[in-house]
Amino acid sequence: MSAGSNAVPEVLFVCVHNAGRSQMAAALLDHHAAGRVTVRSAGSAPANTINPAVVTAMAEIGLDLSHEFPKPLTTDAVEAADVVITMGCGDACPVFPGKRYLDWELDDPAGKPVEEVRPIRDEIDRRVRALLGELVPA
Repeated sequence: MSAGSNAVPEVLFVCVHNAGRSQMAAALLDHHAAGRVTVRSAGSAPANTINPAVVTAMAEIGLDLSHEFPKPLTTDAVEAADVVITMGCGDACPVFPGKRYLDWELDDPAGKPVEEVRPIRDEIDRRVRALLGELVPA
């Protein structure tokens, strides 16, 4: 499949640390899309590890993030994506013409207990399902 003209849309989720929001969003979209969308996530200043409360919150809904790790944002990843969704990374995300950019304002789960991460997870899940409906109409 050649880049740019692929039948499968590619979505890139970007936050600062790639340890919470973008990881949850990527896992949820990947789960719901079941192969119909290519999903990546990255951080403008990636953390060393994924937020443990995020891992717990995702495990509660049957998604295992324990093997995931924060990845640095690359220009290539942005260029490859059809849709770039930023989550509080400010101006760190490079902007390319012809891409669809969405900014999702979400609380940062960093330092929060799992009880406070669950509502963030659920809001991301709602947004991801809506996005999937737009990208891959049923």
